[in-house]
Amino acid sequence: MEANELHSQHAEQGEDRADRQGAGRRFFARTTATEARTASASATASRRARWRRSPLVALVVAVGILFSGAIVDAASEPAYAADYPSWDDVRKARANETAKKAEISRIQTLLKNLEADVAAKTAAAEEAGYAFEEADLAFQEAALKAQDLQAQADAAGEIAATSRQQAGQMAAQLSRQGGGNLSASLLANPGDADDLLQRLGYASRITKQSEGLYVRALQDMNTAQSLADQAEVAREVREELRAEAEAKQIAAQQAADAANAALAEQEEHAVELKAQLEVLSLARANTEAEYAEGERIRKEAEARAAAARAAAAAAAAANGGGGSTSTRGPVNGWVWPVNGWITGHYGNRLHPVYNYWRLHTGTDIGAGMGTPIYAATGGTVTYAGRLGTYGNFVLINHGNGVSTGYAHIRDGGIMVRYGQQVQTGQQIAQVGSTGASTGPHLHFEVRINGVATNAVTYYRNHGIPIG
Repeated sequence: MEANELHSQHAEQGEDRADRQGAGRRFFARTTATEARTASASATASRRARWRRSPLVALVVAVGILFSGAIVDAASEPAYAADYPSWDDVRKARANETAKKAEISRIQTLLKNLEADVAAKTAAAEEAGYAFEEADLAFQEAALKAQDLQAQADAAGEIAATSRQQAGQMAAQLSRQGGGNLSASLLANPGDADDLLQRLGYASRITKQSEGLYVRALQDMNTAQSLADQAEVAREVREELRAEAEAKQIAAQQAADAANAALAEQEEHAVELKAQLEVLSLARANTEAEYAEGERIRKEAEARAAAARAAAAAAAAANGGGGSTSTRGPVNGWVWPVNGWITGHYGNRLHPVYNYWRLHTGTDIGAGMGTPIYAATGGTVTYAGRLGTYGNFVLINHGNGVSTGYAHIRDGGIMVRYGQQVQTGQQIAQVGSTGASTGPHLHFEVRINGVATNAVTYYRNHGIPIG
């Protein structure tokens, strides 16, 4: 078999491969996505079951089922049109027993609605966070699979190239010795009988060897092409899952913003409503004055805090930062995100909470509760909210396909918002133990094109100090 015949056979197989590839792509897409989701389904069910066993969360979920609704524009408006009473309304209602009872009922309803709104939107944010985490996990696994298949395809391609070269060299050798009709050439110049038999045996061995080389070269080329096709399909599946994860991220961010807005609404009105309810229920005329004095003190404290934050922001802006900053200066534009010690590394491990083997996508850094967490480098906040087992999570996009993630932040410890620009070393959060965590620490990730990598390796490769 000549080298050009090898190319011809390989080309003829292209049509069959094209037919198979379409069906293979559909099957691969289904199985890859299904495998990614199935792999985490059992663990996710366990995580959610543990989360829902909490009495507080059980209440949140129960109320969430009753009051759940669309997330769109939920952050900008409460779930109900609240009409809050003024102190003048309260004073007037005290003069009439019927009016007083009606006002008490009205205030109690408002308080319940505020609580229900917070509970419902908190539950929705939790669910959206888990959905985002599951979609992101499916994308991460698909990305690793595509990467592995491409590596296999590259290796198979090198083997195929070597086999092809060897087959070509054999074809050239046969051509120099009379082509494929080597036996006829030997018979035309027989010499003595013993010499003829020896040369015929040599020709037979050469022919078998050449046929073996051609067969192996063809097999190697087919293997390389098959793996290349699978890698291409894997990349397509990866991008489909990336788009799905990005959509879930947007939904989760909207849900987190809605929950924060509901909590702010509650904090703004609940204290005053309770004070008004006390006036009506206990007939304490001085409650209004006490409330007014308390509000005056609170507002003065808020004003002082706002002034301090403004001064700190101005000072930080002068030196290129913002808010509290890392104690160690940046190297190559990066800092280590928290002052602590490494307690867990990137790689496969037995999960400390759920007791099954899985890829640990980040580096765990132990630190005390409330320890400042700093932006590893400057960028834009692309997520700030709940993320399933990650607990409270912040994701920052630094451009050029690089992003960093910060997980298990304490409740109330996220200090940035979606879309905010942050500087290298700026404080963005506080260490906590939310989500699937056994104690206060930061789970720190460096992602390349959305895929989590070894943060320690990334820092070392870029000459950035660790710790």
